[in-house]
Amino acid sequence: MTDALLRSDAASPSEDPTGTAGDAEGPSSNVAASSDDATWWRQAVVYQVYPRSFADADGDGIGDLAGIRSRVPYLQRLGVDAVWLSPFYPSALADGGYDVDDYRDVDPRLGTLADFDALVDALHGAGIRIIVDIVPNHTSNRHVWFIEALASPRGSAARDRYIFRDGSGVDGQEPPADWTSAFGGPSWEPVGDGQWYLHYFAIEQPDLNWDNREVRDDFLATLRFWADRGVDGFRIDVAHGLAKELGENLPDQATLDSLPRAGGHPLWDRDEVHEIYAEWRQVFDSYSPPRTAVAEAWVESSRRPRYASPQGLGQAFNFDLLEASFDASVFRRIVEENLALAAESGSSTTWVLSNHDVVRHPTRYGLPDPVDPAEKRGAAWLLSGGADPVLDADLGLRRARAATLFVLGLPGSAYLYQGEELGLQEVVDIAPDERQDPAYFRNPGVDVGRDGCRVPIPWTSDGESFGFGDAAAHLPQPSWFGELSVAAEERDDASTLSMYRAALALRRELETDEELVWVDSPDAVAHFRRPNGWEVATNFGDTACPLPAGDVVLSSGPLEDGRLPGATTVWLRA
Repeated sequence: MTDALLRSDAASPSEDPTGTAGDAEGPSSNVAASSDDATWWRQAVVYQVYPRSFADADGDGIGDLAGIRSRVPYLQRLGVDAVWLSPFYPSALADGGYDVDDYRDVDPRLGTLADFDALVDALHGAGIRIIVDIVPNHTSNRHVWFIEALASPRGSAARDRYIFRDGSGVDGQEPPADWTSAFGGPSWEPVGDGQWYLHYFAIEQPDLNWDNREVRDDFLATLRFWADRGVDGFRIDVAHGLAKELGENLPDQATLDSLPRAGGHPLWDRDEVHEIYAEWRQVFDSYSPPRTAVAEAWVESSRRPRYASPQGLGQAFNFDLLEASFDASVFRRIVEENLALAAESGSSTTWVLSNHDVVRHPTRYGLPDPVDPAEKRGAAWLLSGGADPVLDADLGLRRARAATLFVLGLPGSAYLYQGEELGLQEVVDIAPDERQDPAYFRNPGVDVGRDGCRVPIPWTSDGESFGFGDAAAHLPQPSWFGELSVAAEERDDASTLSMYRAALALRRELETDEELVWVDSPDAVAHFRRPNGWEVATNFGDTACPLPAGDVVLSSGPLEDGRLPGATTVWLRA
């Protein structure tokens, strides 16, 4: 690449994969605003860390808090504004840590509360804020409340914290309804006395009863517990599922599936859920600056603004690009719709291309669009073991880099998933006895699970776990990880890591009002201008087109003379 494509001062190579070497040449601080800035999150770049797969400091094969702390210089040099920490609580890992035993402690395999405090201090010292995952729809079946519920009789206060129902049939031997869980199999589990409990997800994840005042108060205490320890914000898991209204007669699964999810569904996106978040907002606003929150709410787009309102959580995930084709018209439509929704709520929108629940976007973009639009992208490829359809990994990476630069140029906040800055592909060749995701075990032959995007990331080019730790990683890493390791990409100014570093440094310089104007361009190109004259143009097509006028600041790939190649994004100053 030419010097115009990647700024050497923002992405100078280093031999140290932790990012501690060469810091003087990178950004010295990642705080774009003062520490008491109440609006820091509006255009923040947030980096999701899946703790068990980021860095292993104690050599047991599982990532931990000390490992994350050792990589804070890397995160600072990358240029992120905040880290979102996926669950690190005590857990049997029935669902990757989203089965929580204790909401106010740290899993001993990952560290201690003192380790958490040290991590917060290290991040804040580097100018990086911290967001933690809150999992309020369900506890684990090892939570002290659920243990008490099983030991208590029907109608007890202990059982009222969860959703228990009498079974049907003789002596309650049949489930209350034929509902199917998200991970396959029945969503009602018997407890041996004629009653059953609801678990929309894994058996080990009993759903809480949010009509219970004790449940509400306990989560308010949990939010304060972590805010008092310096947490800057919260990501709310299954935010649209807390309020439920089951009634006397439960509908069957077919009826349940047919009901609209727009305020009156028994399980999803009920209007009452916002009463819960109004109380949470009072807690958030009692701190200075107010704590932030972002809702994981898979709801109709018209319903999203209420989750993102200043009276509620304040921001909501926009997952539209996770399901979108690599197409200019599709991307333009999604951008327009979500900027309008953000304006309606008074919030900023969020952009997400990868996370811990979906196939990594360099792989998605290297596969043909599914025949059935309802099919999860990459699902058929995963089930085939990566054999069918054929993955075009080079095309997928070019498109992923182009999509990333397009997204990072947009107004709103951007959420990155660990390893995407290395251009990692999905890992498909995981043996059945090495898999961990409950979706795989509950849906054999139907769902291969999410382990492929959760494989520990590579830091060095060789070694038993590519620098992840001193022991084999808890999920197997493929041999090709070495060439995509941090150490390997540090030495290449055309690498995906170098591109991310350059983009995040430039984004901070060019951050402006949350507006854009579309520029007339060929059908295959999406081209917009920000108020300060910064322009972004992406060629979503296969053939080169004329390069827009302006000084090239950054490109996702090599440029032809006066031409913008297909699957390429360019940033320009007019």
